Amino acid sequence: MKIKVKLPDGKEKEYDRGITPAEIAKELGVKKAIGAVVNGELWDLKRPIENDCELRLVTLEDPEAPEFYRHTMAHILAQAVMRIYGKENVKLGIGPTIENGFYYDFDIKNGRLTEEDLPKIEQEMKKIIKENLPIERKEISKEEARELFRDQPYKLELIEEIEGDRVTIYRQGEFVDLCRGPHLPSTGIVKHFKLLSVSGAYWRGSEKNPMLTRVYGTAFAKKEDLDNYLKFLEEAQRRDHRKLGPQLELFMLNTEYAPGMPFFLPKGVVVLNELMKFSRELHRERGYQEIFTPLIMNEQLWKISGHWDHYAENMYFIEKDEERYAVKPMNCPGHILVYKSRTVSYRDLPLRFFEFGRVHRYERSGVLHGLMRVRSFTQDDAHIFCTPGQIEEEILGVLDLINTIYSQFGFTYRVELSTMPEDHMGDEAIWEKATTALKNALERAGLSYKVNEGEGAFYGPKIDFHIRDSIGREWQCATIQLDFMMPEKFNVTYIGPDNKEHRAVMIHRAIYGSLERFFGILIEHFAGAFPTWLAPIQVAVIPISEKHNDGAEKIAKRISQEGFRVFFDNRRETLGYRIRQAQTQKIPYMIILGDKELESGKISVRTRTGKEIKDVDLEHFVETLRNEVLSRKLELLMEGSE
Repeated sequence: MKIKVKLPDGKEKEYDRGITPAEIAKELGVKKAIGAVVNGELWDLKRPIENDCELRLVTLEDPEAPEFYRHTMAHILAQAVMRIYGKENVKLGIGPTIENGFYYDFDIKNGRLTEEDLPKIEQEMKKIIKENLPIERKEISKEEARELFRDQPYKLELIEEIEGDRVTIYRQGEFVDLCRGPHLPSTGIVKHFKLLSVSGAYWRGSEKNPMLTRVYGTAFAKKEDLDNYLKFLEEAQRRDHRKLGPQLELFMLNTEYAPGMPFFLPKGVVVLNELMKFSRELHRERGYQEIFTPLIMNEQLWKISGHWDHYAENMYFIEKDEERYAVKPMNCPGHILVYKSRTVSYRDLPLRFFEFGRVHRYERSGVLHGLMRVRSFTQDDAHIFCTPGQIEEEILGVLDLINTIYSQFGFTYRVELSTMPEDHMGDEAIWEKATTALKNALERAGLSYKVNEGEGAFYGPKIDFHIRDSIGREWQCATIQLDFMMPEKFNVTYIGPDNKEHRAVMIHRAIYGSLERFFGILIEHFAGAFPTWLAPIQVAVIPISEKHNDGAEKIAKRISQEGFRVFFDNRRETLGYRIRQAQTQKIPYMIILGDKELESGKISVRTRTGKEIKDVDLEHFVETLRNEVLSRKLELLMEGSE
């Protein structure tokens, strides 16, 4: 039997059924092929092709290559662990690829792996790579698979969930795994890898299941790429907000009494207040009205809104006076109640309600992560109530506000549009109308975007913004959601020109997103060295010795009177220690005062990077500082001074 294969050059050719991509690669002279894409599916190089298809060969330079070699590296990791700890002592979980790497989960008899074990596992992996074992794919019956994995309970569980009567296994040397693939032709093709960390992970992500040991690793086709990635990870670790936050006295976490609920310390509150002040200024300019809504409201409200049906498992509930109340996971129902508290005319629209609203959402303990994944957080939430004809202009206004705020921090961003999910409220015609309105606004704003089919909120399509930080990582922050559903459920109306009631449209939007998460991102973006306008302490005034204290204190008060945050450091410590402390705390400016400075009336300024500027007029310094703070500059203006 013959099949037709459309080749990469666009030509179609007949082959015998069962031909492999490896044979086609040999015919075409593609010596470096490691796999293929067959009708859009990643395909092993030696896997037979049974039907007509379109084929593209994959080499190590192609974007699909990491899926092949990182998946193979996960199997090499599992094989190494079984060799070291004994096949009878290791129960295998799963070993998928992830962004920039791979992991494998293990259940090891008599204990877990630790990070101290990683070097010996790496050594065994290098042996397996050197052995260059052929990797063979085979389809077997479920009955055969049950026998093959009779001592592997997690694999047996997976086998039962696979549809059909047959499963796929992969073999390399003595190691066999249940797997869909794809994989490299042999274990020796990619040699550049590194095991990164060890953590606990519940089987299938459920706290009801056993805790397994997860080993993370990364791999690259080129050593240079691996080295660059490891440097990136080192830099990311240096910037980790979970370390910098306590070190800079910004926030603390207490996992015993308030897991996932951050405590903000005085210095952290300064930064949060500056973020909110900046946001409030821009919102006032754009006609938003700030409100506050209750933290706890009757559960009936959440049943009407739809959160009860779609989100109850993530909510917190309390019972008082034979009534059940919910701690709000979102601000939108409260904003609707404010809107409905009076009759609204079309002349009043659009109405833009804005709130720094504290919300609580249950997250599993295993996914909590510093300020990035919490149970209690503050949304810079706003809801715009408008007529259908005002939708696009309001979306454009939000897009402009997002760009203004993100530009202030030096962030670039990319945009995603998410459409109707399966678990949605309302009919498809309304969803289509809402999605079209968002697309039109994005196109009018000149923003390119990616469409995520089926990823919208249950009540409407949404636009998400992914900001890129100073070392290239992306974070999802701002969101805009168009909602025709909730106004219908709550009968949100306005009186039109015809004196009749009309249904209002509701736009949900947040820009920082979670204030806590945005704070964490900023800590890492700036590596804790905030621009002066955000810095908890903006100036440290440091007398050289005790005899300079009085003069230094006067200068500290003069700067403080201008509204700047000043730390007068007259502690009985060495000058070098106090300067190092100020640098460790990443204070933008230090003023060092001794005999010369106090006699001349000129000050010596040192920046946190170590740059020294001598003989500076105090009033010039104050004016420079004022310009830097009022303009919310990202850089230190005096860095460029001589």
